[in-house]
Amino acid sequence: MKVEVGKIVNTHGIKGEVKIKSNSDFTDKRFQPGEIVEIARKDKAPLEFKIASYRMHKGLHMLTFEGINNINDIEYLKGETLLQERDHEEIELGEHEFYYSDIIGCTVFNEDTPIGRVIEIFETGANDVWVVKGDKEYLIPYIADVVKEIDVEGRRIQITPMEGLLD
Repeated sequence: MKVEVGKIVNTHGIKGEVKIKSNSDFTDKRFQPGEIVEIARKDKAPLEFKIASYRMHKGLHMLTFEGINNINDIEYLKGETLLQERDHEEIELGEHEFYYSDIIGCTVFNEDTPIGRVIEIFETGANDVWVVKGDKEYLIPYIADVVKEIDVEGRRIQITPMEGLLD
């Protein structure tokens, strides 16, 4: 099964490098040279690319693909989604580690009250932050003090919000 690992937000330079906004877990392994990504395209067949280089630049993941050496060969893919096999062979999940695809779409509860669904996850360095959309949009840090229980099968997350988190 393939999962969404990012989106091409722009090109960089003239040699075919692309800026990726990640919405994935384990990017240090997923974006390594030699890894295969599939680019989903609206109303067209998906394309497969092998990653040639990877680096971080201003909070974005910068990739080049084998055989792409010119901005004109890649520019038409701006805005498209990158997919990759969900169960990556080198990724072993530890305790309290989850695939982003397991978390996105789960309903978040404060006691018995649903506050919304996780629609996006972003990395802050210290911890991940979950964007939860309900009546309002909430930013929930994935830390032990807040996230108390995750039931992936039941698509349910139990939190105990810190003071002011849901205001």
